[in-house]
Amino acid sequence: MDKRILAVLVFITALFAVAFAGCTGTENGSDQPVDVIVEEKIVSVVVGIDGEYPPYSFIDSDGNAQGFDVDSVKWIADKKGFEVEIKPMAWDSIIPSLIAGKIDMVYSGMTITPDRLEKVNFSKPYWIANQGVAVKKGSEITLDDIKSGKAVIGTQAGCTAAEWISEYLVDTGIMPEENLKQSYSSIALAITDLENGRVDAVMYDTPVIIESIKGKDLEKLGTIETNEEYGVAIRKTDVLLLETMNEGIDELMADPYWQELIDKYDLA
Repeated sequence: MDKRILAVLVFITALFAVAFAGCTGTENGSDQPVDVIVEEKIVSVVVGIDGEYPPYSFIDSDGNAQGFDVDSVKWIADKKGFEVEIKPMAWDSIIPSLIAGKIDMVYSGMTITPDRLEKVNFSKPYWIANQGVAVKKGSEITLDDIKSGKAVIGTQAGCTAAEWISEYLVDTGIMPEENLKQSYSSIALAITDLENGRVDAVMYDTPVIIESIKGKDLEKLGTIETNEEYGVAIRKTDVLLLETMNEGIDELMADPYWQELIDKYDLA
């Protein structure tokens, strides 16, 4: 057979083979191979929390994560069909850990602030909080003393109480910088220093202050109204997770379980 005719026959045969393959399609009706069709879905999420932040998030005596936020994220995960792993972390490193991919979200009473919004996205707000001030029982310190910078105040590193004290008292010259003690890795350590007389007062989110001083020779002096909005912090690239959590928060707050949680953790 002439080589030119043979070459033409081979070429025609190849064309038929390609055409036939293109007409077969796939099981799902797409002209893409089955193994490259992947439905975008959240399967599991690592949730970073402050493990010493009752009633929002804390580790109980058996080593289990508990709290208002912990129960909330578990409810949302169950409704949305994904698994959660709760991971306690030091608060001052929790956003760097989120950005680095060590965790997938922070659901632990985190206030939405402009500085944090530059680094991460936040869900819609789910709670409004103010700052409580604790002192020793019988202390002569007043709330006016706190506001006028006359007390040594302890609080947790990286928290919004420290930001408020810095912005409204230290930066304005009302209070000496050394009167702000914010090197504590947890609010529990600041409370211990208050008990031992190393600070005059401790400022932190009001429900946490109330929970932290139970059974101690301490009392809540008063509240600084800051009207902070709590949100769930999520990496800027995780758009689907953000959308899912916003939906989940809406569903949770519309469900009777939301009020059950508020009552359970005495947040009313």
